[in-house]
Amino acid sequence: MSETLELPNGDVVSPDDVFNYNDYPYRLVWLDGDSHAFAFSPLYWGDSGMDIPFRDREALVDQWEADAEGLLTPAEWADWLDEAATDPRFSDEEVAELADELPGDWDGADESDAGSEQSGGGLRDRLGL
Repeated sequence: MSETLELPNGDVVSPDDVFNYNDYPYRLVWLDGDSHAFAFSPLYWGDSGMDIPFRDREALVDQWEADAEGLLTPAEWADWLDEAATDPRFSDEEVAELADELPGDWDGADESDAGSEQSGGGLRDRLGL
């Protein structure tokens, strides 16, 4: 199904798009058997029972929070990954896999690496990627 959904912030997403919902990357999944029901599937944890179901768009509007940003630019996703790489809630493996799925290129460098004469030191280097 290639149907789109308008998020409460006005962004329009399809199942191919990655968007930020409550400070995590998700994809839209249409639920079988109901033309209005859908779920947000976490990019890394998808198919793990952690999808967030909505019976319809109105239910989404009721649950939309301030940090649910919707579609982000590649630069904004890179910033998100920089923050996630230093956040103890995310493993290095999770951040690396998210970086592979998110739009744009992320080198794993944070501000402490900026200006360093050494190349590397980022997450991908630590993981041997």
